[in-house]
Amino acid sequence: MPNRDESFDVESLSQSLSDNTREAQQALRRLRDHVERLESIRDRSKRLQALLSATETLEGLPLSEDLDLNVKTLEALFGGSSDWVARRVRIAGGRQAAVTYIDGLADKQMLEENVVRPLLYEAFPIHAECDMDDVRYVLENHVIVHTQVKTVESVHDVVDAVLHADAVLLIDGVSEALAVSTQGFKTRAVEEPETEAVVQGPREGFNENLGTSTALLRRRIRTPNLRVDRLRVGRLTRTDIAVVYIQGLAADGLVEEVKSRISGIDIDGIIDSEYIVELIEDDVYSPFPQVLNTERPDIAAANLLEGRVAICVDGSPFCIVVPITLWGMMQASEDYYGRPYIGMFIRLLRYVLAFFALLGPSLYVAILTFHQEMLPTSLLLTVAATREGIPFPSVVEALIMELTFEALREAGVRLPKVVGQAVSIVGALVIGQAAVQAGIVSAPMVIIVASTGIASFTFPRFSLGIAVRLLRFPMIIVASILGLFGIMLGLMAIAIHLVGLRSFGVPYLAPVAPLSLDGLKDVFIREPLWTRKLRPRQVAHTNLRRQEDGIKSGPDPWEGDAESPKAGTNS
Repeated sequence: MPNRDESFDVESLSQSLSDNTREAQQALRRLRDHVERLESIRDRSKRLQALLSATETLEGLPLSEDLDLNVKTLEALFGGSSDWVARRVRIAGGRQAAVTYIDGLADKQMLEENVVRPLLYEAFPIHAECDMDDVRYVLENHVIVHTQVKTVESVHDVVDAVLHADAVLLIDGVSEALAVSTQGFKTRAVEEPETEAVVQGPREGFNENLGTSTALLRRRIRTPNLRVDRLRVGRLTRTDIAVVYIQGLAADGLVEEVKSRISGIDIDGIIDSEYIVELIEDDVYSPFPQVLNTERPDIAAANLLEGRVAICVDGSPFCIVVPITLWGMMQASEDYYGRPYIGMFIRLLRYVLAFFALLGPSLYVAILTFHQEMLPTSLLLTVAATREGIPFPSVVEALIMELTFEALREAGVRLPKVVGQAVSIVGALVIGQAAVQAGIVSAPMVIIVASTGIASFTFPRFSLGIAVRLLRFPMIIVASILGLFGIMLGLMAIAIHLVGLRSFGVPYLAPVAPLSLDGLKDVFIREPLWTRKLRPRQVAHTNLRRQEDGIKSGPDPWEGDAESPKAGTNS
C-alpha cells in the first residue's frame, strides 16, 4: 500500500502528468489526500478502508505515454512484492518496453516464445518515429504470435490482467498496453467426483479451473446457443464467475435475475461457490438448500437442457444450478443411466429411507413414551426387557446415540481416508456394544440410530442430507413431549415452511404444490426417456417441447404373424 516511506512520490507523479488528462490530475490529488489522511487514523479497520480507497484511486488512473511513470505506478500498487515481475526490454525497433506478470501464474515458456522473443527479433517495423496507432497495430498483428491479445487503457485493467495470469506489454510513448493470455499455473486434473460417484455413467468431474469447467459443459452441449457470461466479484479476490445457460430455453427473466443477484454482491472476497450460494439464495435461514451443488458435468448439462442456469466459480469444483426443487434434490444421475423400472424402484426406496431418516428415532421415542399399545405384546415385552436397568429415558438415549453417531461421522471426515474409515466403523461397533453392555443405552435404540444413519447416507445431495439430520433433533424433542401429536405438528411446520419456500421464484415443492400432472411423471417415478416430451413448466416457459412423438423404435408389430401382410413374401 502506498505511504510516505515508499519510493512512490505523489508530487513527482503529479508533476510528470502535468501534460496528461485532467482526470489523471484529479485522481492523483485524491490519492495524496488519502495518503495524508492515513497518518491521523488510529483505528485499524478505518485505516484499512482508507488504504483500500487509496489503492482504488491509484488504479483509476489512465495509462500514461511515459513508460517509467507506468512502471512506478505498478510498483506502488504491488508494493515491491517478490512474485511481481516487470522486465524492461528494448524491442527490435529501438523503443523501450516492459513486460509485467506474476511469477507462478504466467507460463514463462509461453511468455518467452510468444512475447519476449518476437519483441527482441521481429519488431523491426517499429521505430522511434512511429505514432501510437502504428506501434500497437504492428505489435498486435505482426509481432506477438499468441492468439489471445487485448488492448487495455487503464492501470486498473493492467492490474486486473496481471492478477488473472496474463502478461501485459507496456510500450514507451503509447498510452495503451497489450494484455496477452499466458496462464500457466498448475491445476488439478479432471477426475471422478468422490462425493457423487456412480456405478454406471460418466467419470468426469469439474475442477477448480473455470475454463476447464465451462469446456466440460461445451463438450456435452454443442450448440452456439450455449451462452457463457462472465462476471467478476470480490474487491480483493476479483473472482471470475461464469453464468451458463442455453439461450431460448432459459427464461430471460431468470437469467437477468441470476446476473442481478451476483452483480449486487459487494464483498471483499469469494473463496468458494458456497459464498455465492449464501449471498444469492432466497431464504438463507432455511435448513433446506435452494440451489443444487454438483461436481458432475452431466448433471449440470441435463439441468441446462431443462431451462435452468448454471453458475461456475473460479477456484471451486462445485457448479451451482438454479432454480431447483425438493424433488430434484432427491434425484440421482444413475436414475437415468439404467433400466426405467430399476430407476423407479431405487427412487421410491430413496423416498422411504428419507422418511425413516427424518422420523425413525422420533417415532421410537413417541411410541415408547406415550403409545406403547401400538406395539405387539411380545415385541413390547422384549423392548421392556432390554430397557430394564437403563437409567435414562428414551429421549436421552436417542440424543446420546445421535450425537455420538454425528461425532463419529465428523471424525471420519476430518481424519485421513485410510484412518477415517477405520475410526468410523470400529468406533461405532465398539462404542455401541460397550454402551449396551454398560447399561447406558438399550440395544433397540442402537439399532434404530444405526439404521437411521444408514438411511441418511442415501440422499443424493449432501446439503439435503445434512438438513434432514439437523431436523431429526427437534423432531425427537417434540416427540418426547407430545408423542405422535408432536410429530404431526413438526411435520406440519416443515410442510408449511416448504410450501412457502422459493428458489429464484420457483415453488420449492413444484410440481406437487402447486400441482402439475405433467410434472408428476418424473417426481416419484422414473418414466422412460421416450415419454419425456416436455420440459418442466415451472422453469422452461418459452420452449416446452423436448422431442417429437413416435421416437421409440422397436420390432414390427406384424413380424412373425401368419396373417401379416409381409408373411410369405419369400416363398
